[in-house]
Amino acid sequence: MLFNPRTYDPAQFDEPTRRLLRATVDWFESRGKKALIDTYVDRAWYGDFLDFAAKEGLFAAFLTPAGEAGEEAGAGAKRWDTARIAELNEILGFYGLGYWYTWQVTILGLGPVWQSENEAVRARAAQLLTEGHVMAFGLSERSHGADIYSTDMILTPDGEGGFTASGSKYYIGNGNVAGLVSVFGRRSDVEGPEGYVFFAADSRHEAYHLVKNVVNAQMYVSEFCLDEYPVRAEDVLHTGKAAFDAALNTVNVGKFNLCTASVGICEHAMYEAVTHAHNRVLYGKKVTDFPHVRRELTDAYARLAAMKLFSARAADYFRSASPEDRRYLLFNPMTKMKVTTEGEKVIDLMWDVIAAKGFEADTYFDKAAKDIRGLPKLEGTVHVNLALILKFMGNYLFNPAEYAPVPSRLDAADDEFLFRQGPARGLGAIRFHDWRTAYDAHAHVPNVARFREQADGLCALLAAHAPSPEQQQDLDFLLSLGQLFALVVYGQLVLEQAELTGLDGDLLDEIFDVLVRDFSTHATELHGKSGAGEEQAAWALAHLRRPVADAGRSARVWAQVEGLAGAYEMPA
Repeated sequence: MLFNPRTYDPAQFDEPTRRLLRATVDWFESRGKKALIDTYVDRAWYGDFLDFAAKEGLFAAFLTPAGEAGEEAGAGAKRWDTARIAELNEILGFYGLGYWYTWQVTILGLGPVWQSENEAVRARAAQLLTEGHVMAFGLSERSHGADIYSTDMILTPDGEGGFTASGSKYYIGNGNVAGLVSVFGRRSDVEGPEGYVFFAADSRHEAYHLVKNVVNAQMYVSEFCLDEYPVRAEDVLHTGKAAFDAALNTVNVGKFNLCTASVGICEHAMYEAVTHAHNRVLYGKKVTDFPHVRRELTDAYARLAAMKLFSARAADYFRSASPEDRRYLLFNPMTKMKVTTEGEKVIDLMWDVIAAKGFEADTYFDKAAKDIRGLPKLEGTVHVNLALILKFMGNYLFNPAEYAPVPSRLDAADDEFLFRQGPARGLGAIRFHDWRTAYDAHAHVPNVARFREQADGLCALLAAHAPSPEQQQDLDFLLSLGQLFALVVYGQLVLEQAELTGLDGDLLDEIFDVLVRDFSTHATELHGKSGAGEEQAAWALAHLRRPVADAGRSARVWAQVEGLAGAYEMPA
């Protein structure tokens, strides 16, 4: 179920992809754990990794759309393929968040470029990738964060068809070395949305001033200032509302990557945690013989399995998206909000078991425990994404539509729709296939059936006691409802992926054992909200459920967890 470098064989991909993925794993493994840890502790810039990626053409192959590939050697391996991007997210997360981060912000920096009609900048970006450069996404500011309605990056017309840009940006990954920085600003002479501009800047330009690294970490998250930076007409990527849409659509593309990075971090940490616990003796017993330890590690494993299942299935919808099928716009914030917060729970469960070991400097776990906290907070907070998910709740639960089945998408295709998503509006009109179908197909699984009772109950609550106008203004109350709704969506895609992959039935039942408990937890939270009505509070108590216990099932899943002990350790 988990990624293991010792046995890794990405046979599902074409030969160039297999070679690049395996080369990446081999580079980290040959570099060794000591170098991985030392550079993390020393906060050393990962130039050696970027040198490797440049030599292999890794970023160029994975992040250049086929239409921009040109005809040079190796162009045939270039495409924007979400399936293999997700695979590399997981691998880079497995070895450290910093390695994933420099790749992630390159993806964000390329978003406005590949969406642009500016052929010259697209060609420049493709060439920079071929030369081994990374990119940056200049959206956030110190005063406004990623609030794209507000920006103090001001572009003043120069009288010759271009502008001079002045202002600062903050939280900008790769801002120290980026060959191209996609910068969001507004014109000084145009009010409102029509004044927005996205333009391409170069961190090596004399009017680009690097201020500092704003984080205490190996990654470089920069503050930079532009001082009358010359923006030529040929540097402009988008103007007006199209610039606003490019910002949102870029984040749509980028936020998906957080889920599989979380998976990779948790996988490496799990090998360490289970191996340590299994080999440790306390009070004359193996730590893993204690019932509470088995429960915590089994829960961690079930949650991690669900993270992988949901993320893989969400990628299928991402790749199959079209103007007529925008379901990905729900599943995408789910990967960012739900999967990353599940990653935090997985680490916490294991940390409760290994205790002081989780602080030791020579472990990967120590780094994972710090870094896993960052992912729920990138590309919009959990609350922002949960509020976004609420926009889809009515149509998802009550107004299904017919769609052709979405297959597993591991084909070597270029996901070019991601760069022509169109205007970032109309979310409330998007419809979904019937969520009940996936649950009906697994009604024989005891805890799927138990969870289905709770999901049906949520529909009954919303039909009979929908939020009042006052409650609809109470975001604290609505977010509790959103957590319940998110579990239904999460379970659906887990079930779909389980069907497609033939997942072990015991593990599936164990996953839904966890989801039943999670639903009860959020229902309890809803009951305690001061904004909840009497009927809503009574509903919450009435829909607390205990999962269906099965000692044999739990023992068989525990055997899978126990099998991780000693299965992988990074070479010294």
